[in-house]
Amino acid sequence: MVSNEKVYKQEKTENDDLWWASILADENRCSAEGSEIKTKNVLETKEEDTPLLNWDKAQSLYKQDAIISLRVIGHNRGGVLVEGEELKGFVPFSHLIKLQENSNAAKREETLSTYEGTTLSLKVIECVPEDGRIVFSERAAQAGEGRRRELFSTLTRGKEISGEVTNITEFGIFVDLGGVEGLVHISELSWGRVGHPREIVKIKEKIRVQVLDISPERCRVALSMKRLIDNPWEKATEKYQIDQIVDGQVSALVPFGLFVRLEDGIEGLVHSSEIPAEERKLRQDDHVQLRVLHVDPKKQRMGLSLKLQGKND
Repeated sequence: MVSNEKVYKQEKTENDDLWWASILADENRCSAEGSEIKTKNVLETKEEDTPLLNWDKAQSLYKQDAIISLRVIGHNRGGVLVEGEELKGFVPFSHLIKLQENSNAAKREETLSTYEGTTLSLKVIECVPEDGRIVFSERAAQAGEGRRRELFSTLTRGKEISGEVTNITEFGIFVDLGGVEGLVHISELSWGRVGHPREIVKIKEKIRVQVLDISPERCRVALSMKRLIDNPWEKATEKYQIDQIVDGQVSALVPFGLFVRLEDGIEGLVHSSEIPAEERKLRQDDHVQLRVLHVDPKKQRMGLSLKLQGKND
């Protein structure tokens, strides 16, 4: 049997990986698309590129949760590059006060360009000398010095807390808890299938979340929305039986069939082989009647059919 400690360490590693993948997702996509870069890719500031970079100073600023002023010397689609005496790093666009919505690329580029040459008040939110990475946040600085340490002293796993949605990516959402930003990975948004996090929340929306994991040394908090409500799949076999006729709403059309939502958190798949010819023109949001083929609560899967008559009928 796997011990609770091993499970916790595994979850902690996975949450850490998901955090960095999410916060840099847009920047990585930008590079993959070959978008025009206004300055070099600076997500990782290598020591050979900045011989005067003072890591002791950077780590001290991080540990003290202090505020520092740095000048913007360039930008790309992912954010801005800042520099000052013995310091250089990156501010992701989601951590800039004027630019929190990432849906309009043209508007983002226009806003990012206005930052060049300006001086920002910032906090260090990521300092990893072994990776040559320093990440700053303008929004975190608004909370004032020492706020991060104060907040982390009150956070515990399982605690319910309020926050404001500050950024939405395809991997999840970031929530400002009042000086510290937490991540709700897409898998923790709902018990049901989520096509994109923007289907669930909006920028600046106030939400309630549960703390899953805390990493003060890396300024990270893993959060969940779905764990504040009961998992509907736990009672799925009681509510849905084989050959039962149920009502649902088409939630997504896919090459191999379609997904139908039966209730919040529970969706089933109608394979193309279970769609009669006369039903092939169904559209998203259409209401339909279906027959339950099978239910698998552990994998949170349900097979449905638009053929209401069973083989034995």
